[in-house]
Amino acid sequence: MSKNPKILSIVLAGGEGTRLMPLTRDRAKPAVPFGGVFRLIDFPLSNLVNSDYRQIVVLTQYKSHSLDRHISRMWRFSPMLGSYVSPVPAQQRLGKHWYLGSADAIYQTINIIEDVKPDIVVILGADHVYRMDFEQMVRQHIESGAEFTVAGIRQPASSSNQFGVIQVDPNQHNMIRNFQEKPEHTDGLPNDPNTILASMGNYVANTDALFDALAIDEKNEDTKHDMGGDIAPFFAAKHQAGVYDFNENDVPGATEQDHAYWRDVGTIKQFYDAHMDLIAYVPDFNLYNTDWPIYTDSGSLPPAKFVHSGQDRLGHATDSIVSPGVIVSGGEVHHSVISPNVRIHSWAQVIDSVLFNNVTINRRARVYKAILDKNVVLKENSTVGIDTQHDLERGFTVSPEGITVVPKGTIVED
Repeated sequence: MSKNPKILSIVLAGGEGTRLMPLTRDRAKPAVPFGGVFRLIDFPLSNLVNSDYRQIVVLTQYKSHSLDRHISRMWRFSPMLGSYVSPVPAQQRLGKHWYLGSADAIYQTINIIEDVKPDIVVILGADHVYRMDFEQMVRQHIESGAEFTVAGIRQPASSSNQFGVIQVDPNQHNMIRNFQEKPEHTDGLPNDPNTILASMGNYVANTDALFDALAIDEKNEDTKHDMGGDIAPFFAAKHQAGVYDFNENDVPGATEQDHAYWRDVGTIKQFYDAHMDLIAYVPDFNLYNTDWPIYTDSGSLPPAKFVHSGQDRLGHATDSIVSPGVIVSGGEVHHSVISPNVRIHSWAQVIDSVLFNNVTINRRARVYKAILDKNVVLKENSTVGIDTQHDLERGFTVSPEGITVVPKGTIVED
């Protein structure tokens, strides 16, 4: 294969995201806001663009309107050099059914791949938070001679039932001996029995070999049509599956703290914890790496503003991320992520929380350990997260860890 192969990137953005409800009640999971000004889809797309892979297809399905709108507004390239990010909804090309799984999603859009005629297809999930240079993974894929390569990351062995688990060939350390999808129990790494090598849901495949595997999978009755559960094991069984160790990925500007950072944000706890990672004194994930930026559309918003410096009414924020357009008017923000155009009024408190766009916290209202979706309004003296039983009685979602989630557009009266 050429050292400069033609690459097509496919981002799988059709997931329903039921474990993130109610944040996915009105939007696809990849369209969920993250980190103040971003959406989850911005992370894989930024990684591809920074890797200089700029022919990108985004496969969408559920509640895709806000996702399609964000991509069309933000991710526009000049067509002069053949660069594009193209959202493609499910089109039922092969029958009257939606995508049956991630592998079926790609199989149903084979016509798009055939039009581009790439040598290699890079396939990514759309809802993880991380930085990764995919050119390095593609280079190893070519050098290994594998037909299919899986990106792997080290995780605790106790979490094996949440991941595809990679067992490496002891004689060829870049090749997969066995691939298990979410086993209840599995052996750890030879040099660390308490750790497994888990699939990140990122793949590199030779186009012809991928087409053959997808065609076989489509005819197979005993399949979930899943990239991790079916296609990766298929290549592993024929000894043509490589593994790329994410720990070896060298991203420009990465710090020792956030090197090889990767988070699945598929649950409320994971989503909340990933936000808390951003606001540590030395952040576990550094949003301020200008050598490998995460791109988004922040809009034409004024800077954040903090007003009232009275002893009894001090507008301030500590250990927090505060986005453009925010006004903290005599209120307190601590250890929180505040998205654009939020208003926090006098004597209000926001602590250990994540606020999406256009939230209003009126006077003396208090928010603790909560996620407030867009356009939520807390009336004067109301609370969220202070009494989780009261939150449940009002119909809010409360995670087992005590994180309260208030749906989009809710007006909180008490």
